[in-house]
Amino acid sequence: MKHFFAISLCLVLGATVHADDAKKRPMALDDMFRFQRVADPHISPDGQHVVYTVGEVDLDNNRVLHHIWLAATGAKRSPRQLTQATKSDRHPRWSPDGKIILFDSTRSGTNQLWTIAAGGGEARQLTHLSTGASEGTWSPDGKQIAFVSAVWPEYSTKPFSESDALNKKRVDEVEKNPVKAKVFTRLFFRHWDEYVENKRQHLFVLEVASEDHGLKAVGSPRDVTPGDRDANPTSATFSSGLDFTFSPDGKYLLFTAVPAKNEAWSTNYDICRVPIDNTSTQWQNLTRDNQAADSGPQFSPDGTRLAYRAQKKAGFEADRWQLMVVDSAADGAWTGKPRSVTREWDRSPDAFLWGPNNNLLYCTADQSAGVPIFEITLDDGHIEKFADGGMNGSMSISRDGNILAFTKGALDHPPEIRLAGYKKLNSAGSFHNQELLGRLDRPRPESVTVAGAGGVPMQMWILKPPGFDPKKKWPLVYLVHGGPQSAWEDGWSYRWNPSLWAAQGYVIALPNPRGSTGFGQKYVDEISGDWGGKCYADLMAGLAYLEEQPYIDTDRIGAAGASFGGYMMNWFAVNTGKFKTLITHCGVWNFDSMYATTEELWFDEWEHGGLPWGKNRHSYDNHSPHRLAANLGKFKTPMLVIHNDLDFRVPVGEGIQLFTSLKRQGVPARFINFPDEGHWVLKPRNSQYWHQEVFGWLKKYVPPGAK
Repeated sequence: MKHFFAISLCLVLGATVHADDAKKRPMALDDMFRFQRVADPHISPDGQHVVYTVGEVDLDNNRVLHHIWLAATGAKRSPRQLTQATKSDRHPRWSPDGKIILFDSTRSGTNQLWTIAAGGGEARQLTHLSTGASEGTWSPDGKQIAFVSAVWPEYSTKPFSESDALNKKRVDEVEKNPVKAKVFTRLFFRHWDEYVENKRQHLFVLEVASEDHGLKAVGSPRDVTPGDRDANPTSATFSSGLDFTFSPDGKYLLFTAVPAKNEAWSTNYDICRVPIDNTSTQWQNLTRDNQAADSGPQFSPDGTRLAYRAQKKAGFEADRWQLMVVDSAADGAWTGKPRSVTREWDRSPDAFLWGPNNNLLYCTADQSAGVPIFEITLDDGHIEKFADGGMNGSMSISRDGNILAFTKGALDHPPEIRLAGYKKLNSAGSFHNQELLGRLDRPRPESVTVAGAGGVPMQMWILKPPGFDPKKKWPLVYLVHGGPQSAWEDGWSYRWNPSLWAAQGYVIALPNPRGSTGFGQKYVDEISGDWGGKCYADLMAGLAYLEEQPYIDTDRIGAAGASFGGYMMNWFAVNTGKFKTLITHCGVWNFDSMYATTEELWFDEWEHGGLPWGKNRHSYDNHSPHRLAANLGKFKTPMLVIHNDLDFRVPVGEGIQLFTSLKRQGVPARFINFPDEGHWVLKPRNSQYWHQEVFGWLKKYVPPGAK
């Protein structure tokens, strides 16, 4: 397995356009909505085919429509679109015998599980829950399917027909009642961009049987995790992509459970185990000795080992993850003591899966502003890069381990499907977006390292505009990433796309200051309790480096950021007059109001070392921009403020407070509010409007192009 090599999956959709066939042009905003969004490859058990999703933007209907595609891994023919519905189909998963593909779809109105024969034909609806169904997972023998549904827990111990009828009645009553009041008795009543309404995410198991080249349900689904607790991560932070699995004998489920208590401020996610005929609210907690997060159980190919991720610092969502391995029995019971196989590795594994045997794991992890795939040999602890360059993810492996499918994207191209295997497969090496990409001038970024606070190195990407002439002077836009425990990586984004920003006629800088992932856990840790300290100094050092470059016009410098990046724009606004304009999207302005209105309290409590009324009160004061609001009038930096009503992570009041403070002091400002968006702007027409407003504002204060 150590001598795999990457090959490209043939995904030709039309005539290939080469660099010499047409004059290349800068990327335009409309191009962002022309790209096909390739994702979620899943390889067939025999390795002969791969299914994946392709999202296409439908601007007229303000949506992204996802369909399922199928391609042979070794043939020279184009892939084919397997589903054709006018609603989205996602999360395709092969049956163990390779004959049926299970997927999620909204084609019947609510999200349900559907199936389609691998050879094609009509899709069939498998589930009909009033509360919907998603994330279908096959049992090893293909006779059962586990899935997630968010239900009212007070009905969950009743027989399915009764509980589903009560759930439906509850849904109907809410829709028909002219009074839309909501009543809550616990925290975490809303999350990211939706109200939870006291529902719980439970795991269900459904028996299935083959029928006329299809699949049918046998009996009713069973709620195997009843009770007032979530059996699936409610925060993506604690998800590794595969959050529950059948035991090798198919008689139990092992899953990532949300904390039983204090879920709004605890990160104590656990691996739990229940029999599939379970009717009890008592779950066996396999990781009860660890008070930090555990997630993502996966069994080895022979079923004798279980791997999962674990953190060590309770309450810290950005603590380093370690991969744990434990001996286990066929029923999923542990027969040994878990051990870390990445203890000495100063990286944080994200998605992972088993290789072809009991001694090999693959994982993705942030490293030096990229996301390689790593290969981990368990018997000697050896770790080496398996696939490098850009941002790799969404791994899937064939049953014999001979073929690995994954996605690969970069700052200058959207994700594509890649394969790796022992033998050279017959592949043309083309991609869905090749024709459009062939028409665009997409400069590759340059990576530089500068001395940050205390002389500690800081990596930074520099992306120059199409047609760049180093003898001329160019405007600069300084983009600060969110998180703060995140990074600007060599990957593609449909929300903040640096290549599109550069195409407007700007040099784009993407710094990775203190708090950024992929540069060691110490570098990550040093942002906590110090948002406006060393991180700010790192960013100022990066800016000073750029100002020294002969091609930068120091009279035309702007900055922009979202989430933590939005916070930093607000911190810039009250600490420096270096920028001609600042664009802040969903950023924190007031640490006190942020704590009192956000949902994931563990985040603020860790970042400030406790409660706002506790012994670390000073941490809430030291770096809160609102404490220096008078400086807005001093520097008078024009600001574009964007904040959305459904952002429950950084609630809209943060943006309103900032805008009020700006206008009251006579600072040029514009406030854009999306009432139907959360922390991100996802609806295509909203995204189009967002970009037009942002680029228009930027052009007004930092004119693009060379001088």
